[in-house]
Amino acid sequence: MTRTRATAALLIALSLGTAACSSDSDSSASTTTIAAPATSTAPVETDAPAETDAPTTDAPTTIDVTTDVATTGAPTTDAPTTTEAPTTTAAPKVLEVLVTNDDGYGAAGIDAVVEYLRSRPDVHVTVWAPLTNQSGTGDKSTDGEATSITDVTTASGFPAKAVEGFPADSVNAALASGYTPDLVVSGSNLGQNYGPLTKVSGTVGAAATGARLGIPAIAISQGLPAEGASFDFPSSVAVLTEYLDGAIDAYRAGTGPALVSINVPTCPVGVALLSTLEIISAAGDNGRQLG
Repeated sequence: MTRTRATAALLIALSLGTAACSSDSDSSASTTTIAAPATSTAPVETDAPAETDAPTTDAPTTIDVTTDVATTGAPTTDAPTTTEAPTTTAAPKVLEVLVTNDDGYGAAGIDAVVEYLRSRPDVHVTVWAPLTNQSGTGDKSTDGEATSITDVTTASGFPAKAVEGFPADSVNAALASGYTPDLVVSGSNLGQNYGPLTKVSGTVGAAATGARLGIPAIAISQGLPAEGASFDFPSSVAVLTEYLDGAIDAYRAGTGPALVSINVPTCPVGVALLSTLEIISAAGDNGRQLG
């Protein structure tokens, strides 16, 4: 399978918010008169022994026979009703999505993303992810020896392939198996991946591997929580949902952006996400504390 190298990249970060991160026939009557036969005359007088009066025969009564004759025109047939053919709308193409990550197939972040994507009727999910945590390995890949692949399940029990190697190996192994996704989704990662962290991120590295092979990709990362708090992966799902709802037609048509990296902060309790901001990845930290 020949794939073209992707050249474009779009990075998305989120700012924190302070509000609560037929007719009837006609009828007529006609009368037919039947005339009575002529009255019989008395018989000729003869030498009968006794004079007998000729029997008198009452003339038959004239009988009027009245019949109702239905005057019926040609049968009226209602023209068949024209029925418009029902309008059918073709179901949208189901998007084939390869899900991977760098935290390993059993991580909470990939589980949240898989469970969301599999709930969409317009998406079919396949999971290939590293067997173990491979954070910070960027887009490294294994040369030479065949990669070991194991049948496993995610934290919620979704079937997956665990690849012994780097995140990029997971993508390469999935494609080598003959699977051709429309989109790669990598994450959601345990921790943000922006600025200089982008280069070393296995989450972004796996997505970039798909993009280089001509498959559009999304990397999504969940920012570190405050001390004592937990990663807010439902926020990752919410942001991914909003983004994919607006971009899925482009991905179906093969015109989606080559590589998108989404960073979602884990907001403190009582703080909600306010807005989404598109930025270019920074080349350095400029003295900022990225952690």
